[in-house]
Amino acid sequence: MKDLYFEVNSGIATITLNRPNSLNAFSIKMIEDWIHALTEVRDNDQIRVLVLTGNGKAFCAGGDIKAIKNNDGFLNKDGHEDKDFSSTGLNRKNSLWKYVQRIPLLMEEIDKPTIAAINGDAIGAGLDMSLQCDIRISSDRARFGEGYVKLGIVPGDGGGYFLPRIIGLDKALEMLWTGKIIDAQEAKDIGLVTHIYSHEQFLEETYKFAERLAQGPQQAIRLIKRTVQQGLKTDLRTSLDLVSSYMGLVTEHVDYQEGVKALMEKRKPSFE
Repeated sequence: MKDLYFEVNSGIATITLNRPNSLNAFSIKMIEDWIHALTEVRDNDQIRVLVLTGNGKAFCAGGDIKAIKNNDGFLNKDGHEDKDFSSTGLNRKNSLWKYVQRIPLLMEEIDKPTIAAINGDAIGAGLDMSLQCDIRISSDRARFGEGYVKLGIVPGDGGGYFLPRIIGLDKALEMLWTGKIIDAQEAKDIGLVTHIYSHEQFLEETYKFAERLAQGPQQAIRLIKRTVQQGLKTDLRTSLDLVSSYMGLVTEHVDYQEGVKALMEKRKPSFE
């Protein structure tokens, strides 16, 4: 059984984490396949939207807890502990950089919309992986938590970066310091997830949203994402200068011509 499935249908790519008996906790093989899949999403212009989800009752429990408790780190391709992870502090650092930390860096390079379809518990690094997506759509059965502090470790997968940007500094520190678990409704209330649906409906609703984005003007959607991301990191003047350049580019595109024509003709536009 593969640790991760990757498929593309009608411009929508789906990454499904597939270690359900381990609550989709990471293995090295899963991470390697994940990296390859994200590279394809980034580079393949036929892919317009990415959906990330899990198989079974959990979205992702993060790193393999049993291995971490044994101080052995991630599981390797054969399902055995990766002894190199535990030999020195430098090896542990390099192992994180080589595997898990490549995922947020690749996600930052993807201009296309990314959606986390959270089917169940998203804990620790599993929660962090969902935070790297643009939109989080949750089953009403999902729970969320940053469990690092309970193991006496720090958030090594981007939680300390993404969480305060999404829910604010104080709420992020509370979750990180206490490791408390919250349900889907509380996650919605604090802005951690975008939408909640019943468990039976949430995946259907996720793909409805993904299809809407896949049918939109792709260059404009990707440049909007760039505008928002860069706007969080720069000053107003630089942001306005950047977006004026984007405006000059998109108004040369056929999607702009089609959008204006459809508006004048009072019909739904048909973008490339």
